[in-house]
Amino acid sequence: MEKSRLNRWLTQLSDTLDQTFFRFRSTEHTFMVIMAIIIGIVGGFGAVGIQFLIKVFVKLFWNTWEFSIEYARTVPLYVKIGAPAAGGVIVGFIVHYFAQEAKGHGVPEVMEAIALRNGVIRPRVVIAKLLASSAYIGSGGSVGREGPVIQIGSSVGSTVGQLLRVNPKRMKIFVACGAAAGIAAAFNAPVAGALFSVEVILGDFGVAQFSPIVISSVMATVVSRHFLGDFPAFEVPAYELGSPMELAFYIGLGLIAGLISLLYINTLYKFEDLFDEWSIHPVLKPIIGGLIVGVLGVFVPHIYGVGYNTMNHALHGQLLLGTMVGLIFLKIFATSISLGSGGSGGVFAPSLFIGTMTGGAFGIIVNQLVPFASSPGAYALVGMGAVVASATHAPITAILIIFEMTNDYKLILPLMISSVIATLLTTKLKRESIYTLKLIRRGIDLFRGREINLLRSIPVREVMRTDPVVIPANTSFKKLMQLLVHSDHTQFYVLDFNNNFEGSVSLHEARKALLDEEYVADLLIAHDLVNPNVPRLRPSDTLDEVMKIFGQVDAEELPVVDETDPGKVIGTVFYKDVIEAYNREVVKRNLVEEMSSSIKLLEKHHQIPFLDGYAMAEIPVPLSFVGKTLRDLNIRARFGVNVIMIKRQQDGQEPTEIMPSPDETIQAGDVLIAVGPEKDLEVLRHL
Repeated sequence: MEKSRLNRWLTQLSDTLDQTFFRFRSTEHTFMVIMAIIIGIVGGFGAVGIQFLIKVFVKLFWNTWEFSIEYARTVPLYVKIGAPAAGGVIVGFIVHYFAQEAKGHGVPEVMEAIALRNGVIRPRVVIAKLLASSAYIGSGGSVGREGPVIQIGSSVGSTVGQLLRVNPKRMKIFVACGAAAGIAAAFNAPVAGALFSVEVILGDFGVAQFSPIVISSVMATVVSRHFLGDFPAFEVPAYELGSPMELAFYIGLGLIAGLISLLYINTLYKFEDLFDEWSIHPVLKPIIGGLIVGVLGVFVPHIYGVGYNTMNHALHGQLLLGTMVGLIFLKIFATSISLGSGGSGGVFAPSLFIGTMTGGAFGIIVNQLVPFASSPGAYALVGMGAVVASATHAPITAILIIFEMTNDYKLILPLMISSVIATLLTTKLKRESIYTLKLIRRGIDLFRGREINLLRSIPVREVMRTDPVVIPANTSFKKLMQLLVHSDHTQFYVLDFNNNFEGSVSLHEARKALLDEEYVADLLIAHDLVNPNVPRLRPSDTLDEVMKIFGQVDAEELPVVDETDPGKVIGTVFYKDVIEAYNREVVKRNLVEEMSSSIKLLEKHHQIPFLDGYAMAEIPVPLSFVGKTLRDLNIRARFGVNVIMIKRQQDGQEPTEIMPSPDETIQAGDVLIAVGPEKDLEVLRHL
């Protein structure tokens, strides 16, 4: 007896907690803010964790906690060659046997998950990417840590969303929160992290919920600063623009940076193709890539790892012209080998490295030609941002990330000029960025078919009214005035003497004639007031086109003419009807997204709240409904709720789910799946 009571009490407690959670989940602002904080904190720990693990693998492979160019020159030859190959062994096994997503630079995989899988990323990717990238970077692979941090943060956000069973819209925001957290913590740059997530990961500055992304970015930065310290990623000397005339050289730097980034993108994917076509075991490919990088590092140790030390030397003007020119092409080659062979790491830091060398070399040449020019370090800093901007097609992120990494705003104007010029050149010559090109090669076009405007999917025929006021051209002014007074319409469509559509008469034209009514009332006819320049809509036109037309004309309604006979008026479209159609489409899409993640829960909980004041409920049909159709019952008009599904069980079989039509007849024992305001659902439930 006591055990039975305990079970009932536990069941009630579980139901109460579930209902409380679902109500909390249905609150838009509070739920998203709290989740953003959690994702930001965990994403920040992911960024800290990968830096710690890289040091662990550096110690394992190189027998030091702090890797430097000077130290690399002192180690034995077998270590220089063997360390990157050993890193390739670890990556090969993790990618092949545990998580294929850990291969490569990670960001395209996140973009693909958002575009094709509503942001769903397997939770195991967090561990796989963390270990694979840490091992490969720590062993000397010529890749960056920022891409892995972004993928780790995004995987964290996706995992949280999957655990909480959020809808696809929220899932994408969670993934974006994780990406922002990763980039912010990696560079100590919260603003750039948030904008990177919007500009690159989501690819949409019109994202509805920007606040959670910012919150995650800030929280990750707080975690990173607590464990790693609050200091810029690069220590740069004070730079100033030597003369306004020098801006011309920064334009030239932007053009060169754009071409270099194109070379970088093309080379990277050429080597990826080369290794993909090589018919050997997948585990062996990153090992071979590691061996090639190791041999190259014997002669040029600057290409090992992320390369921040070398970048700092360039920013301080401590590298020769020939060294920097050589490092541009050697880093492109080493990174392309590392990632093309199947290594795990990012392309962002190599972009910074290549840009630094490009700008530094260009700066040395400018300084030899022009006495008033800024130091080569200034050009190195601007080149860093320009190559990143053009390679990623994200100039706003690049500008802000360089600013936040250096805490120096004095070169913001040259940085903006070079970054924008480089991006314009690259996008002109190559539509895809270093991230989206990988997806295009898989047959995934992120922008094809993306429904930016909801009205593009709604044709005019769905909203047009079929009762237009059509009058003959000889209608008298007095009769026209009577129509204006007693009709709900604001436009009257005039047919000429051959019964073809001539134009329209509106209240505006009639008001002008009223000024002289006593003189012309008996003389004027509709033909005298007609406006022949009225746009004509067709039933197949989309409401997106209609809204553009409404924005160009001063009218509250527009005529709809026959598809094959433009002289025949068959309907009219009101501006307010278009707005109502848009609002319905927004609500419908929100409901569909939310219902897809909630409908399975109705088997346990007979009512699920999901938007403020709205819920989805299972309602057994009242006896008074049996034998009637949904059209007869008119449930939406009578009760303010929508029936989206009917669950029907017959002859002891499993219940079948029916997508109802207006003529569906209700049977005894049916259960309605209805959506609407909670208070209206309660009314329907208690009939």
